[in-house]
Amino acid sequence: MIDTHAHLMFPEFKDDFESVILRAKAAGLKGIVNVGCGVEASRQSVEMADGKFLYATVGLHPYDSLEISDELMGEWENWIMEDKKGTLKKILAIGETGLDYFKSKIDPEKQRLSFRKHLELAQKTGLPVIVHNRDADEDCFNLLREFEDVKAVFHCFGSTLKFAQKVWEAGYFTSFTGIITYPNAGELREVVKAAPLEQIMIETDCPYLAPQAYRGKRNEPAYVVEVARCIADVRGLSFEEIVELVTKNSERFFGI
Repeated sequence: MIDTHAHLMFPEFKDDFESVILRAKAAGLKGIVNVGCGVEASRQSVEMADGKFLYATVGLHPYDSLEISDELMGEWENWIMEDKKGTLKKILAIGETGLDYFKSKIDPEKQRLSFRKHLELAQKTGLPVIVHNRDADEDCFNLLREFEDVKAVFHCFGSTLKFAQKVWEAGYFTSFTGIITYPNAGELREVVKAAPLEQIMIETDCPYLAPQAYRGKRNEPAYVVEVARCIADVRGLSFEEIVELVTKNSERFFGI
C-alpha cells in the first residue's frame, strides 16, 4: 500500500518519526506521499524525501493562498526540474492546493488565483495535482477543466455521489481517508461503493482523521490499512484485492 497523503513534517511527529516509519513498513506500506501544504512544509517535505519510501509534494493549502507569488512558483519549478534530472524522483505532485469555502477566511477570488497558479505549474512540469476541495465543488472542477492535460486527485473526498460521478467521468481520481470508517459516514460509503476501482486511492491525511479503530488518537500512515479494509468490505472484495488495486492506481497516478 501507499499512503498517498500524509503530513509527517508536522510537529505531531517530531518525537517519534522513525518509529512511525517503522510501523508503516511493518503494516505493509511501500511508500508515503508526504504532502506539502505551505512554504515551510513544502521545503521540509522535499528535504525529508528519499525517493524510495518517502516522497514529496509542493503546494499551498487554501488557508495559505495569500503566500502565492510568481517567485515561489518559479522556485518550485526549479526544484522539480532539478529533481527530474536525478535517478530517484522525490517530488511527485503539486499540492495540496485548491479551494476551501467552508473554513478559510481568505477571499475566494484570491484562493482561485492561487489554485490557478498551481495548475499552471503542474502543466509546465507535467506533475499531477492534489486537490483540497471543501464546499467548492463547481469552482474546483471548472478551474481544473481549464487545464485538460493535468491529472488530479480530489483528496479526502467528502462530497456527494453526484459530484463524484462528474469527477470520475472527467478522468480524475478520488482518494478516501479514515472518514469512511465512521458510523455516520453512510453517504460517503455509497460513493466508495460506486467508484470506478481504477480511479481510487487511499490516504490517512495524518495526523488528522484517524480511522474509527483509532478514533481520538493521532493518525499515522500505518492506519491506512483500516481504509483499505473498509473499502474491501463495502465492495465485497478481499483486502488483498483492494490493496493490489489501490497500490497500482497510486503508482500509476504519481509515476512511482
